[in-house]
Amino acid sequence: MREEMFRIDTYLRPSEMFHFARKDLISDPPALRHRHNYYELFLLERGACTHWINGAREALREGDLVFIRPSDCHAVQADATLGCRILNVMFRAETAAHLESRYGAEFGGRFFWSGEVLPETVRMAGSRLERAVNLTLDLRTSLRTLTRIENFLLSILTHVLDDGAAVRRGAPDWLVEACRAAQRPEVFRQGAAGFVRVAGRGHEHVCRQTRAHLGLSPTEYLNRVRIQHAAMLLSSTTRPLAAVAEECGFENMSYFHRRFREHYGTTPGGYRRRRRRDPIQSGAAV
Repeated sequence: MREEMFRIDTYLRPSEMFHFARKDLISDPPALRHRHNYYELFLLERGACTHWINGAREALREGDLVFIRPSDCHAVQADATLGCRILNVMFRAETAAHLESRYGAEFGGRFFWSGEVLPETVRMAGSRLERAVNLTLDLRTSLRTLTRIENFLLSILTHVLDDGAAVRRGAPDWLVEACRAAQRPEVFRQGAAGFVRVAGRGHEHVCRQTRAHLGLSPTEYLNRVRIQHAAMLLSSTTRPLAAVAEECGFENMSYFHRRFREHYGTTPGGYRRRRRRDPIQSGAAV
């Protein structure tokens, strides 16, 4: 497979800051690998593909979000049976440099600024994947401005950071599928027991693999999923706190409050008040 250098100005006018494409890949073996002088993010909207990257070969599937750096050399081939549709965003190196200079402490050497041999891949599912797809598709009709690409990248990066427990590269397929299933209320309400059930493996084996690939125990991972769902309900509905806790699988309100405070630094009620406060009509008139 021969190698070629791609350059951002081939795709952009001088005034444009990014390029967006929604593309169905072909299943023919790629004729070349490429490097580039820009950064690239691609999200598998559906299907699966083989990714040749920096001398390695990895299987990607729906929901995988890949952060490609200029130094990476890669090529992509769609799965012959499932096909593959990707959402691809390319942007200038100076945009990445600006984000790193301003937010590098928060990103902590992750995403586009990872020093690992292979680029970072985050596996997403459920409502998080839906949100990422919608954020990316918004670029189709937006102006190709610096403001727009920086807003998009910060939304994606903080969205992933908020996930808090990305499945690491090399995780077994059964664990990836269990994490996808754990986004569903009928699974996460059952806590670790529901996670072990959908994993289809022994409890001890699931615990070891979850710690190895997520850095959390099954209980810690499911608590995080449940708390994030609770936060969504608190900010978007008027359901009583007890009803929110019950819907997320917390039978003990004290435990729910403690776990929520650990994750968000405030009580469920405090979180709701901050998210729903009306800055126009609340407070005394001036």
